[in-house]
Formats: sequence, structure tokens, C-alpha cells
Amino acid sequence: MSTEVSSNASGRPGPVAAPKSSVPEKMSRESVTIIATLLVATFVVILNETIMNVALQRLMVDLGVDAPTVQWLSTGFMLTMAVVIPTTGFILQSLSTRAVFMLAMGLFAGGTALAAVAPGFEILLLARIVQAGGTAIMLPLLMTTILTLVPIAKRGAVMGNVSIAISVAPAMGPTVSGLILEHFTWRFMFVFVLPVALAALAIGAKYLTNVGETEKSKLDFLSVLLTVPAFGGLVYGLSQIGGGPGGQSGPSTVAIAALVIGVASLTVFVLRQLRLQKAEAPLLDLRAFNFRMFTVSVLLMVVAMMALFGGVILLPLYLQEIRGLGSLETGLALLPGGLAMGLLGPFIGRLFDKVGPLPLTVSGSVLMVLALWQFSMLDAGTPVWWIVTLHVGLSFGLALLFTPAFTTGLNPLPPHLYSHGSAIMSTAQQVAGAAGTALLVSIFAVVSAASGLVAGMSAAFLTATVIALAAVVLSAMMRKTEGAAPGHAAH
Repeated sequence: MSTEVSSNASGRPGPVAAPKSSVPEKMSRESVTIIATLLVATFVVILNETIMNVALQRLMVDLGVDAPTVQWLSTGFMLTMAVVIPTTGFILQSLSTRAVFMLAMGLFAGGTALAAVAPGFEILLLARIVQAGGTAIMLPLLMTTILTLVPIAKRGAVMGNVSIAISVAPAMGPTVSGLILEHFTWRFMFVFVLPVALAALAIGAKYLTNVGETEKSKLDFLSVLLTVPAFGGLVYGLSQIGGGPGGQSGPSTVAIAALVIGVASLTVFVLRQLRLQKAEAPLLDLRAFNFRMFTVSVLLMVVAMMALFGGVILLPLYLQEIRGLGSLETGLALLPGGLAMGLLGPFIGRLFDKVGPLPLTVSGSVLMVLALWQFSMLDAGTPVWWIVTLHVGLSFGLALLFTPAFTTGLNPLPPHLYSHGSAIMSTAQQVAGAAGTALLVSIFAVVSAASGLVAGMSAAFLTATVIALAAVVLSAMMRKTEGAAPGHAAH
């Protein structure tokens, strides 16, 4: 690895070896190998994230649990990621690339093995939490490495390739689990993933080299502890806000208390980080928000993720409960949209490098709103081909949003904020996804109990449409960003 890359990955805003640019103009073969290895590993861990969606009904029967309980296999996974990801800025600066990768894939493979042999719901939930710990570390590791190794003129194209992993993998999850459940027990969802995870771990151990230098910094345990009530309280409160069975009782005292605790803890967490910044030792460096396009991009990602994760949960519910489709048919119906999003990624990335974010994000947000609005009009007789078409349209809109939002938001950050910017964006993504899922499923449950499943689905998708309108406004604010000059620090 060249001196140039190492000096800029260290997290220090000081002088760099090469005066022209913070990264080389061309990527070395070694850099390509590193990014390819991380991409494969990321694909595997994200595939696992959505593999449970069409399996929840089977698990309710096999494990003898109710719907709100089994939902924690998905919500708990996202919550764990939301709690762990804020610590990844510290982890990435304190440990070498190889050490971080081995930690992430080791946790993921261990959790997968435990899930495969879990005797009951409690152990399965624990296994999912261990898996989530590994997944949480992989995402910021990939983003930070790309920022360090890829020249700014090519970041859009590389980020577009990343979307193959982060778009196709979630789309394949329901299809893969549908195929498995058609012929095997639910345990085989993990049995089949485990060899791939172990292979990725072995490849990384052999070929992965270190990017940048580590630096000694103190981990603020109070900040780590605060992430649990802050993000956990918010999502749990949202998931319980519908109240008791049928929603007749309205929001429960526990739900309101959880939301209050969540907001209060988040406020303390933010104040703690601002105080620690003065000593140059925050868990999550919030000075990334001093860059306007980073802030706009994070907000855009939050809105898009709330709409996306809600849709990912609601569509399988609609197809299975209202249309009576099986697990495999449901997975196949959702596959074209995910493939479209991933395969369009590299093309959208190259287009972004030429035209900037504005035309892409505005088109994408409008398409997202129209697709969600059409989803709110589904009934028990809507043709499946129309549902597939709408899902492809939604996926296309999200593809037009994700690559520009990631790249525009992270481009202006100086090297010492790379890991923190990636961690903030990933944290916001996961919390928004968990909150979007919890909110829309609660609305679906409450309205369904009073007016039937079709009315519940319509109300939930109409809520998602209203949320998505904010993305249109944010998209119009997007502007092309240049990379930070070498040695540039946050204001």
C-alpha cells in the first residue's frame, strides 16, 4: 500500500505525503482486491438481514410464539446494529483493517452457527443479536475503506457497485429463504449461509491487507451505555405505540415512557459527544454535521430507509395474508425489484459522476412517492404482475436515491471524519429502518383489527407515502460536492 493512502486513513487532519490529492488517481490491484473482499462479505451479511422476513409465519408455528414476539427477530437485529454502529468509528480507528474484518466476520459466523442449532426462540434471538454485531461493523468498514482508497472522480461508480451488495442481497433474502422453507426446516436458512460466511472469513484472512494506521483513543463507556436506551427506547416505543390488542386502548404507558426515555437519552448522548469533541475523544464525532450536504444526505437516507424497510415488511404480509401466496412465491415476486435496484447501481453511479446528484435524487424521490401511493390502493383482487411492476418502480426510485445520497454526503468530509461519517450514516439508516418498520406494522395491526387486512395495508402504505414526500423536498436541496482538501478539518 502506498504511503499516500496510509497517511490519510490514520484519522489525523495533518499533512499528507502527496500534495496533489488525498488518494491516488488510479486504484491499485491491491485496493481492488481489498474492496472486492469486503463487498463479498457485506453481501453475505446483508443477505442474512432479510432472510427472516418470509420465515416469520413458519417460526411462529414451530417455536410456539405470537406475531409481536417473532417480529423481534427482525427488530432486535436492527436495534443491535443501531447500538453497535456508533462504536465503529472508534473501532475502525483503534484496530487494523484485518482485525476489524476478522472481528466482524467472526461474530457473524458464530451467530449463524448458534442460530442453526438454537433449541428455542430465546437462543435464536441471541444468535441474531450476535450476527447483528458482526453485520454492524462490516458496513462502516466497507464505506470507510472506499473513501480511503477510491479517487473522488470514481467514487460514484464504486458506490454504484456497492449497491449491488446492499440492494440485491436484501432482495434475494426472501427468495432464498422461500426456496429453503419449501424443502427444508427453518434451520437450513442458517446452515446454507454458514459455509459462505466461513469462506468469506478465510478469503479475508488470506488476502486482506491493512489500510491506514491505527491510533490510540479512549472508549467512552458512558456514551456506549447511552446508545442502548437512546435508540432502543425510540424503536421499542414506536413498536408499542399502537396500544393493546386491536388498538382500542390507545398508546400504552410503557410505550410513552420508552419514547420519553429514548428522546432524553439521545439528547444526553448528543451533549456528551459535543463535550468529548473538545478533548478530541468522542465516540461519534458529530462535526460531520458541519458539512451541509452531509446533513441533507443523512436526512434523505432516513426518509428513504423508513419507506424501504416498511415496504419490505408490509409487502410479504400483503402477499401472504391477503393474497395467500406461499413463501417461495412471495420471494420470487419481490426478486425483480431487488435485482433491478442492484443492477442499475453501477450505471447510476457512473451517471452521478457526470451529472451530479440533483436530477437523480429528484427523479428517484418522485418515483418512490408514486409507487408507495399506488401500493396504498392495493386490494384483495390486485393482479400480482401489477404489484411486481410497482415494486420494480419503487426499487428504481430508491436506486436513484441511495448512491447519490451516500456519495454526496461522504465526499466533503476530511479523512479524519471518514469512519465517523460512515458510522453516523449507517446508524441513521438502521434506526430509521427499525422505526419505519415498527411504525408501519403498528398502523397495519391497529387498522386491520378495526377494519380488516386490506384497510390496514392501505393505511400503512398511505403513511409511508406521506413520509416519502419529505424526500422530494430534501432531494431538491442536493448539490454536487467536492472532496475535502488534504489536511482539511471540520469547522
